[in-house]
Amino acid sequence: MDQTKAGELGADSTMLVSHRRRIRLKHQAIQALIVAVAVVAVALFGIAIKDGLARHGIKFSFSFLWNAAGFDISEGKTLVFENSYWPRVTDFTADRSIAQAFATGIFNTIKIAILAIVLSTVLGTLLGVGRLSTNWVVRNLCFWTVEFVRNTPLLIQLVFWYFAVVLHFPPIAAAVKFYGVVVSQQGLYLPWLTWQGGDSTFSFLLAIALVATVMGTAFRKIRRISAAAALVLLVLLFWTGTLAPDFPVTSKFRATGGTSISPEMAALLLAIVVNSASYIAEIVRGAIDALPKGQWEAAASLGLNRRNTINDIILPQVLRIVLPSFGNQYISLTKNTALGIAIGYPELFNIYGTIANQTGHSLDGIIIVMVSYLILSWIISALVSWADTRLAKGAAR
Repeated sequence: MDQTKAGELGADSTMLVSHRRRIRLKHQAIQALIVAVAVVAVALFGIAIKDGLARHGIKFSFSFLWNAAGFDISEGKTLVFENSYWPRVTDFTADRSIAQAFATGIFNTIKIAILAIVLSTVLGTLLGVGRLSTNWVVRNLCFWTVEFVRNTPLLIQLVFWYFAVVLHFPPIAAAVKFYGVVVSQQGLYLPWLTWQGGDSTFSFLLAIALVATVMGTAFRKIRRISAAAALVLLVLLFWTGTLAPDFPVTSKFRATGGTSISPEMAALLLAIVVNSASYIAEIVRGAIDALPKGQWEAAASLGLNRRNTINDIILPQVLRIVLPSFGNQYISLTKNTALGIAIGYPELFNIYGTIANQTGHSLDGIIIVMVSYLILSWIISALVSWADTRLAKGAAR
């Protein structure tokens, strides 16, 4: 009898496994069919576009990328592979290829995006905390700043910062100077580090090691060792002359030395930072309000003042809550850099417009632009997801 029941149970188990396998295979087949239909639809769409362009005498091809650009770009760097195993970063000139022009646009976009992400996060967090301040003036100042910025278009804010603020900086002869920083109508000049290592393999290896050790500080187990190694490598780079400080020097008509931020870049950076900070402020404020009131009461019972409570108890918890929302804002911020075309900043979309006008490869170029923004968004999403996972693991410990 027991053997009969065992046989029946075994048969039922086999049938259940077989049924689940059939369902899984069915779902996989449906998904594969959907993907195949999508691929075929995209392929047919691409063929139709290619045929339509061919009827108008336009060839769809990316071979134009290796042609000489024939135009200059006001600012930005590009990569050059000439007689060296290492790519060399240099200024863009008209004899460079169109692919290098796109690289310059991507470089300028990434430069604005990284600076804006860092600055808007700091400013947005301060505004968000300020929204909950016990000081009436600070609380209302933060409130009206956030409300005004969030309810006006970013393009209008960009035009305001460029024409009403940046272009009204003093001329270079009367530039404002403080601690090596020079502010004028020609741009913002900052002290910088210059690379003196040339194409030396040893210098590049030192620089790569420095970057690796700095990245290693993100891991708790090797944080101290990585920080110490990074400090040693940085001193070694200065001692060998691979890196050297460079301070801006002004004359009657221009400034030299250091690094400069053009008026267009300054206006775009200001507009994006202030605009994004207003949204980040609301994210932070909402996350703080969502925390249990008992957190504040427990901190007060321990004798902590409001500042220490926010820094040591509230913000560490808020960071884990808001990080996914921050990621969405960072992606939106990166895509908003395309508005630089309104004031002539040579970011990716602006350079695409020049290339499309000169070569006629509008569709080819816009595909490159879309894929570039897509890859940048994926990178930001992956980094935010990685940070979120690490914070979750740290909280679990």
